[in-house]
Amino acid sequence: QVQLVESGGGLVQAGGSLRLSCAASRSTFSIIAMGWYRQAPGKQRELVATITGGGTTNYSDAVKGRFTISGDNTKKTVSLQMDSLEPDDTAVYYCNMRHWTGTDYWGQGTQVTVSS
Repeated sequence: QVQLVESGGGLVQAGGSLRLSCAASRSTFSIIAMGWYRQAPGKQRELVATITGGGTTNYSDAVKGRFTISGDNTKKTVSLQMDSLEPDDTAVYYCNMRHWTGTDYWGQGTQVTVSS
C-alpha cells in the first residue's frame, strides 16, 4: 500500500505565495502522472495541475500563469508553487499519483486559506 504525505498548506494574504509538497511512502511503484487537485466548500474536487512522467504539464485555466507544478518521478515527489494567490484559491488541496494500472492514490489533503 502506498501513502502520500502532503505538507505546506496554511493561511496567507491575497497576493502571497505558498508551496505544497507531496511524497509517496515508497518510490518503487510505477506511476504515469502526478498532480494536484482542490476542493472548496460546497464544490466538487477539481484539477489544479498535473505532470506526466515525461515532464509534460497541464494547468487549469484558473491557475495558469500563477501556479507551477514540478515533480521527481524517481523519488515520487511532487510540488506545487502557488504565487499571486487569490481568495478563490481557498480550498483543501490533494496530491494525486496515478499508477500505470489506472489506480489513483491520494493524499490526506492540506488546507490553503487565502485572506482578502
